[in-house]
This record gives sequence, C-alpha cells and structure tokens, in this order.
Amino acid sequence: MKRAIPVVALSIAGLIPVWRYEPSIGGTTTSTESVTTPSASSTTASGTVVKGTTLNTEKGPVQVQVTFDGDKITAVKMLQQPNHPQTTAAVPVLISETLKAQSADIDTVSGATITSDAYRKSLQAAIDENQKSASPSSSPTATSQVVAGSTVNTEKGPVQVQVTFSGDEISAVKLLQQPDHPQTTAAVPVLVSETLKAQSADIDTVSGATITSDGYRESLQAAIDAKG
Repeated sequence: MKRAIPVVALSIAGLIPVWRYEPSIGGTTTSTESVTTPSASSTTASGTVVKGTTLNTEKGPVQVQVTFDGDKITAVKMLQQPNHPQTTAAVPVLISETLKAQSADIDTVSGATITSDAYRKSLQAAIDENQKSASPSSSPTATSQVVAGSTVNTEKGPVQVQVTFSGDEISAVKLLQQPDHPQTTAAVPVLVSETLKAQSADIDTVSGATITSDGYRESLQAAIDAKG
C-alpha cells in the first residue's frame, strides 16, 4: 500500500510556479472509469510531449501531459484536474515526486487519494505511450541484405567473404572460401569478431595469418563497397 505524503496547502501553493503547474477546472462526475481517448505525442524543442489518458473521478477529470527527453521525464503538466483545494495543494507534490522517481511509482498525497490514484494512471499511460513510440518494434524494420565480396586469390588459397547487412550495420560475416590451413581456421573467428566490432574493414591482421587477413579485408571491403 502506498504511504501518504502530508500536504500543507498554503506552503505548497506558494511553490506552484516552480513545477510548471497550470490548474484547470473540471466538472464533477460520478464515474471513476478511464476515458479511453488515445494518448497523443508530439516533438518540441524541449523534448517529446505525451498526453496521458483522462480519468474521470468523483471529484472531476484528471489528465497529465508529460515531457520526455528520451526516457527521462523532464516536466509534468496538469491538463485537467478537480477544482478542489486539496487537489490544488497535492498536484505540485505529485509532480515533484514524479520527477524524482522518474516513474508512476509514487506515494499517495494525504487528503487527495482520489486525485493521486487518477494522476498515477494518467501518468503511467503517458509513460507507456512514450516507450511504445521509442520501441524498435514501432519503427520500420531494417531490411537485411546479403552481399558476397570479391574472391581474392592468395598463395595459400582463395578468400571470399559474404556479409549480411541490417540497414547499414554489419550483422554477420561468413567465409565462402578460405585456405585449408590450421592458422586460417583459427584466424577466421577473430577476423569476423573484429569486423562486427569495428563495423568496417579497418581491422588488425591476425598474427600468423597475415596472408589470409589481407585477403579477408580486401574481400570484405569489396562487399561493403558493393552494398553502397
């Protein structure tokens, strides 16, 4: 159970401007169900602005607007709130606690339980919407492209790589041809690992496999160039 945060109405009211608090007057209703209006987001110079859902309470509607810098909550504003002295005193406390916690896991303000509960629900809806918008699953899926590099003939044998790209990222490298030599066999996993780290053909020669390393880099660069 959430513990209650005591509120001194007069002292808190004097701090309201610090938390960008803008009261709005809402009519009294008897429903405690959430209004299923979708959260809307927009990008401004200060960050991503997301509106939480509107919660109708017996005291009046509650709706928050949250500004995010990435995943960080940088500001919270009340778009709708009950026209009640205890709510007026509670709102800046709720906002202050939100900025500290960086989540909706904040305590109920004593004397404003109904507003606190609705505030948390509207806030959580805004957080969920921001995370959904930032999720890779909501972005267009990067197209995978497989490109074979040129075959480089060396005195040890031919070397040819095949590169898989996810967008511009090198996600996999496979040897289509390589010298049948123990040092080459040992060197290949190292070359592939270094390629995935460097995301380029600018990688070091593997000791004891200079010829294979040179052929690998040349074929790799050809595949990168062919991908464009």
